[in-house]
Amino acid sequence: MRRLFAGTAILLMLAGQTSAATPSERRGLGFAKAHCARCHAIGRSGKSRLEQAPPFRTLHKRYPVETLAEAFAEGIYTGHPRMPEFELDPAQINDLLSYLKTLER
Repeated sequence: MRRLFAGTAILLMLAGQTSAATPSERRGLGFAKAHCARCHAIGRSGKSRLEQAPPFRTLHKRYPVETLAEAFAEGIYTGHPRMPEFELDPAQINDLLSYLKTLER
């Protein structure tokens, strides 16, 4: 019975971590899934589908995440060779940065 209780407690804690994401973080994840996941690994594990596309969980090791806001606003035209050109609006930038910050933890 103790094992059942302990297992249930662990599952509830894990579920709480998922639901603890803010609306902005959830929207940022949604944006990443819709626009970035075809090349980049956007989660805490896994390989990027495109070898040149860095996993999102490593971006904070290469750049302070906050500094990416300007690049997102002006448009990212470089990066890996197959990366499409895109520009984000201020709300999308905030959401994506909020999600990227969750990968630093």
